[in-house]
Amino acid sequence: MKKWNGQKKNRNSPYNPLKIAMIGHKRIPSREGGVEIVVEELSDRLTASGHEVHAYNRSGHHVSGKKFDSSNTNCSYLKKYKGIRIITIPTLQNGKWNALIYSVFGTLRAMVGHYNIIHYHAEGPCAMLWLPHLFGIRTVATIHGLDWQRGKWGGFASKYLKFGEKAAAKYADEIIVLSKNIQNYFRNTYGREVSFIPNGIVRPVIKSVDVIWRKWQLQKDEYLLYLARIVPEKGLHYLIEAYRALPITKKLVIAGGSSHTDEYKREIMQKAAGDERIIFTDFIQGEELEELYSNAYLYILPSDLEGMPISLLEAMSYGNCCVVSDIPECLEVVEDMAVSFTKGDVTDLTKKLTWLMDNPDIVNAYKEKASDFICHKYDWDMVVRNTVELYQK
Repeated sequence: MKKWNGQKKNRNSPYNPLKIAMIGHKRIPSREGGVEIVVEELSDRLTASGHEVHAYNRSGHHVSGKKFDSSNTNCSYLKKYKGIRIITIPTLQNGKWNALIYSVFGTLRAMVGHYNIIHYHAEGPCAMLWLPHLFGIRTVATIHGLDWQRGKWGGFASKYLKFGEKAAAKYADEIIVLSKNIQNYFRNTYGREVSFIPNGIVRPVIKSVDVIWRKWQLQKDEYLLYLARIVPEKGLHYLIEAYRALPITKKLVIAGGSSHTDEYKREIMQKAAGDERIIFTDFIQGEELEELYSNAYLYILPSDLEGMPISLLEAMSYGNCCVVSDIPECLEVVEDMAVSFTKGDVTDLTKKLTWLMDNPDIVNAYKEKASDFICHKYDWDMVVRNTVELYQK
């Protein structure tokens, strides 16, 4: 392994400092998706431990629309953030080709950066992982989920993502997965042993109702919360159908933007049409996000497919009673500390929501245990220690 002497060792870190490239996210700092949150949290802590991290942002607008660009997410000028060096890779405005162009040029740029590690995130960017491997540069891949299975992709995009998965399985020096289900998938599909390192969470500060009352007239415990992207695999269509069957006054807040899924979003809007109890906030962050998590009666994630849902960790960290589909990636997270329903079964979801509406004492019992459970189970500092061990291996 190349030795890098550009930075002094942090006396709080037991490891020699490394120079690391992060490739695969859209932009940091940004909450455009779980990958971006993971890359920022990991990079921030690696930098604080004495390592040098370069995050390869891609140019372009926020995935939910340019109206959500901020001075941070519009990264054309951003060079450094929390000690992380930001390198922006130019791409076309055509979203269909952005990921491919970004992966190619990001990899070529990283190969001349004299890195100890190039860390790829998500299956698509891993399609270029073979190239640094060919030149003897150490690579690590984090598979955040089986992206080729997602409903918004098809044709060439799905094949490209599957190719990225195969490239990671064959060429990556180390592979990180976020669930034991995907760990088993790599073992059974490729005969490849991979490392299970889940995401982390930090205990938040609970917020009282303020902004969400002024914007949407929401009060504590008077709404159900769906907080995720509006994409087919998140199962929002099941939730709207189940909710509309409930004779309740509590509102349903749908907080999230689309991600190359405008047609699906139109379908969702049609399903919700005429029901004044359903509120669409679009993409949110900051105080609005914190208040919505802090004051919900229930948080609901009805997904068909997940990697490791960051929003579910966040919801539990705020002390929410959570309702999730019974896919392994959700059940691994919540264990017996949340309510589950049969994936894709609207009748079962309706039944579970009705039960929780009628039994606020049960909801409160889940709320009392959720935060302590999730914050003890998932810890970012442990994630960093385990990741650095793979870097150094």
